[in-house]
Amino acid sequence: MLEKKHLEYREKTRAFMEEKIKPLAVALDLEQRFPEEHMQPLTEAGYLSMLIPEEYGGKPTDTISYTIAVEEASRVCGSTGIMLAAHNSLGCFPILKFGTEEQRKKYLPRAAKGELVAFGLSEPDAGSDAGGTRTVAHKQDDHWLMNGSKCWITSATKAFATIASSRTSDDPEDREITCFILEKDWPGYAVGKKEDKLGLRGSDTAFLHFDDLKVPLENQLGEIGEGFKQMLITLDGGRISIGAMALGLGQGAYECALKYAAEREQFGKPIAYNQAIQHKLADMATELEAARLMVYEASRMKDAGVPFGHYSAMAKLYASEVGTRVAARAIGVMGAVGYDTGKYPVERIWRDVKLCEIGEGTSEIQRLVIARHLIKSVQKV
Repeated sequence: MLEKKHLEYREKTRAFMEEKIKPLAVALDLEQRFPEEHMQPLTEAGYLSMLIPEEYGGKPTDTISYTIAVEEASRVCGSTGIMLAAHNSLGCFPILKFGTEEQRKKYLPRAAKGELVAFGLSEPDAGSDAGGTRTVAHKQDDHWLMNGSKCWITSATKAFATIASSRTSDDPEDREITCFILEKDWPGYAVGKKEDKLGLRGSDTAFLHFDDLKVPLENQLGEIGEGFKQMLITLDGGRISIGAMALGLGQGAYECALKYAAEREQFGKPIAYNQAIQHKLADMATELEAARLMVYEASRMKDAGVPFGHYSAMAKLYASEVGTRVAARAIGVMGAVGYDTGKYPVERIWRDVKLCEIGEGTSEIQRLVIARHLIKSVQKV
């Protein structure tokens, strides 16, 4: 059960998202354009600085409030939800957690003002095997020289900075990985063509290419060789965001299907009175509530400072698969109008939510993470 402050926060956030974000959701999807109009209101309301301390210009909240914000944004617009989630949990978090005070002072105030920070881990040959990074950086006298590419980067063309991983050993067999903070306007930093995706079409996704990119020594993030560990820690929290995103998308589809079923008449009565439809709605509501409890519990664990990585993997796994099932069932409840790209959002939600089973570790990777934790717990005993 949420505390009163969180219930009030949800009410306020839902009203904001309904007023400011929802009206453009259809256009962003159809036109495949970035939600520029959303940036100022999101920034002013503090939704782009939820993990940034006040001393750097942020409006920090606890993880449960952050989860609610991602959930409510995604409920009306998945493209805005993923932009918000990626900026906060993948972009800002590593700088706050692993950066020096100088790096925090340089980058976090800009992020708090709505300048986006991206996250570069995936590569053409290193997706689920993130340790197989091929981007390489060689240390020179006063800088690192980086070459390589990153793919599927959220907000790639809009972000002023990117947290990127790179091999930093001269030994090709050494998988030493280090992270860096890269700036978009540096020579050798190039953004590729915007991807044409199935869903989340308002989210700006593209490759990043580094060609003899000179990275100042002071832009190394943390210690040499700590990059892979940093990325895994970042993903532990990011998976809560994706779980919240799937939860919001699923909730949006369910609410649409429920309202339609109560209003649509066939054979002289609303279809909601048909047992087959009732069972679909009951299953949707039950699975969403179970997923919500898991996502919120992972958020509570993070706030409490206890190990939560295995639980965030569980929450992300379950919520993303529930979201996909709920969206598909919503289309089934609504029939042809649910399949059509008309006034109902369920087909868009179905396209959007599928990414949640893929991004920040596929469902298969989540099962590996969970299983490894289970095995280790037995071995310790």
